[in-house]
Amino acid sequence: MRRLCHARAPLAAQAEAASSGDKPRASSGGDRVASPLDAVTAPAAAASRAARAGSSSPDLPAQARLFLALWPAPDETAELVRHLAQWRWPAGASLVRHERLHLTLHFIGALERRRLAEVSAGLRVPSEDFALPLSLATIWPRGIAVLQTTSLPEPLMRLHGRLAEALRVLGLPVEARDFRPHVTLARRASGAVAPLAAPPLYWQVGGYVLVESLRGAGGGYVIRERYS
Repeated sequence: MRRLCHARAPLAAQAEAASSGDKPRASSGGDRVASPLDAVTAPAAAASRAARAGSSSPDLPAQARLFLALWPAPDETAELVRHLAQWRWPAGASLVRHERLHLTLHFIGALERRRLAEVSAGLRVPSEDFALPLSLATIWPRGIAVLQTTSLPEPLMRLHGRLAEALRVLGLPVEARDFRPHVTLARRASGAVAPLAAPPLYWQVGGYVLVESLRGAGGGYVIRERYS
C-alpha cells in the first residue's frame, strides 16, 4: 500500500484516536473507543522479527494458516483508526487490533509448512496500481462491523481472478462465495452506530501480501511475502 488520500478527521475524533491504551476497546458507556495512533506502527517491529524467523523455525506448527490480502500502509492504518473512533460501539464489542486491519483477497487456510516457499512463489501474479475507495460503513449479519467499497475497480477484480487461478494451479481451494471487498472493523458489534458523514477513505494499492495467522498467546499476523 502507498499513500492514502483523505481529508483530516475532526479534532474531536483525532483526540479520541490519540487516547492511551494498547488495544481499542468499547467503553462502559458504549460511545467511545481508545485509539492510540502511536500503536499503529509499534507492532510492526514484532511482526518483522517473526517474519525473519522464517518458515523453518522449530517453534512454528507444521501447518501454516494463510490468506492473501491488501495491507494498509501506516498512514492508511492511521486513517482507519480515526474512522474507528467516530463509531459508537456497544459494550462488549470486539474491535480489530490496529495492526491487524486489512482487506482479504483470498482465504487459503491450512498449508503444510514445507510447501510455503513453493506456494509463495506460485502466488506471484501481475498486479496494477489502483485507488480503492472504502466508503460504506455498515453492520453485517452476526454483528460484524465493516468498511466496504461500493464500487469494484477493474484492477482489483483482475487481481482477485489471477490469484484464484494461481491457487487452483497450486492445488489449493478457492472460496465459491462472492467476493465482497471490505475491512473488518469489529465483531460482536450489533447495535453499533456508524458515523453518518464520514468521508470515504482511499487506499492507493500497489501490491498485495501473503499472510500467516499465528494462534496461541503469541499469535498474530505475520506477512510472509510482499508482492508488487
